[in-house]
Amino acid sequence: MNRREAIESAVRILVPRIPRHELEAVIDHALGSRGLQTASPETAAWLSLTSYIRHRLTDYDDLLNDGYDMESARFFVLDDMNAVLEEWGSPRRVQVEDESE
Repeated sequence: MNRREAIESAVRILVPRIPRHELEAVIDHALGSRGLQTASPETAAWLSLTSYIRHRLTDYDDLLNDGYDMESARFFVLDDMNAVLEEWGSPRRVQVEDESE
């Protein structure tokens, strides 16, 4: 199994109901991110997934543009991120502690 297949498998386990176009975007991000090159497929999948949801499906970037610091913006989008994870069938949720790292 190559790295793309391993990450795809991990994403499908994390969020079995993710829409196909979003699955591809999450995988592409995980493969293209230099910071995720050495991460395990499972870790790369989770970090890429949460980053994708935060930046594409919440008001996170708008909050930053409005002057909120990263920690505050992450706090304010936490419920929206977890709602997407729930909708996509994930048993896992983002915690405040995860977001402050």
